[in-house]
Amino acid sequence: MSDTVLITGVTGYLGSNLASVLLACGYRVIALKRKLSSLHRVEAFSSSIVMYDIEGLDFDIPFKAHGKIDIIIHTATCYGRKNESVYEVFAANTNFPLQLLDAGSRAGVELFINTDTSLDKFLNLYSFSKNQLLRWGRYFSMHGKIQFLNIKLEHFYGPNDDPIKFTTFIIDSCLDNTQELKLTKGEQRRDFVYIKDVLSAYLVLLEKRESFKSDFMEFDVGSGGSISIREFVESIHHLTASKTHLVFGAIPYREGEVMGSKANIEPLLKLGWRCEHTLMEGLKLTIHRSKR
Repeated sequence: MSDTVLITGVTGYLGSNLASVLLACGYRVIALKRKLSSLHRVEAFSSSIVMYDIEGLDFDIPFKAHGKIDIIIHTATCYGRKNESVYEVFAANTNFPLQLLDAGSRAGVELFINTDTSLDKFLNLYSFSKNQLLRWGRYFSMHGKIQFLNIKLEHFYGPNDDPIKFTTFIIDSCLDNTQELKLTKGEQRRDFVYIKDVLSAYLVLLEKRESFKSDFMEFDVGSGGSISIREFVESIHHLTASKTHLVFGAIPYREGEVMGSKANIEPLLKLGWRCEHTLMEGLKLTIHRSKR
């Protein structure tokens, strides 16, 4: 019998793509979502999964209703980009998954996979609240309640991603030939990874989980390389043949800005994973499917 996975954030970009590939690989999928979330990303397979609205939900119910749930994959997140309050960010990134972690551990779930960020924990409310959950995960794993696998995800991108994401915003602006695009100096170096390579990393971790020796493990997921923001934006500008005027240096760096970030993919490589798409290949695929 196939393993059963409970996934959060199924209506989001990462969650919907992950649910789709899990179904294709034979996993049974149960999903948690917000009541008012748009279902457009899951229309193609919504009849194949069971979905629960989280508002007012007793988190024990999904575990009691479906027999044994083997794995929880937490992808839901709140970036704080829509003027959410401190409590709203905390509720989405710490309190909600903590309730799920607790309910899952009591129900005998074997593995909780957390989607984390590579950003410094004090950079903003988003990274700070994600780090709070990570500490709870360490606690639960140290006390033998559940195995906790933390994925430190670099900047992923792909076709039809959310328009508020930096990568999508730059691509859309260049395709639309927006008159002017104000940016920082762009000296920060980032690791950009294509969505299909992110999904394959999750699958490899699921396939190899029985070989993990510790109840708490962390894996970086990225391309293993880095490029400056300026080079990244200029590459998109060139690939789209955009007429948009790029104004580097118009926006100051954030306080505590991370100037260099790159995934250490050696542990993933040892498990048999490979990053199959170069940055240029991934950008071309994304731009091609995003063209107006």
